[in-house]
Amino acid sequence: MRLLAVQPYIKVHRQIVDAEIICREEERRIYLYHDRLITKHRVFLIKDISDLSYRRIGDEGGWLYVHTSRGIFSYNVPSSPESFIKAFRVHIKKDYF
Repeated sequence: MRLLAVQPYIKVHRQIVDAEIICREEERRIYLYHDRLITKHRVFLIKDISDLSYRRIGDEGGWLYVHTSRGIFSYNVPSSPESFIKAFRVHIKKDYF
């Protein structure tokens, strides 16, 4: 497997303690390989991904969307995933589509 790109994302954990909401952020990474995309808890085969898209929220980050045959999966990204999406479209889509 050849690593093509890495994109950080944020997982927010919310917990209620004594009637107060406690938020904890955990930084994770999405790994793009020639044949799969891997997050902490999911593996998407490239053949099942139809596209990646991004919607900016605020000044810096936003949401990265992974469009698959099983639905759309969203990831909160702290910065623009433009280079990650470009790597997918240049290295992957040309081979499969």
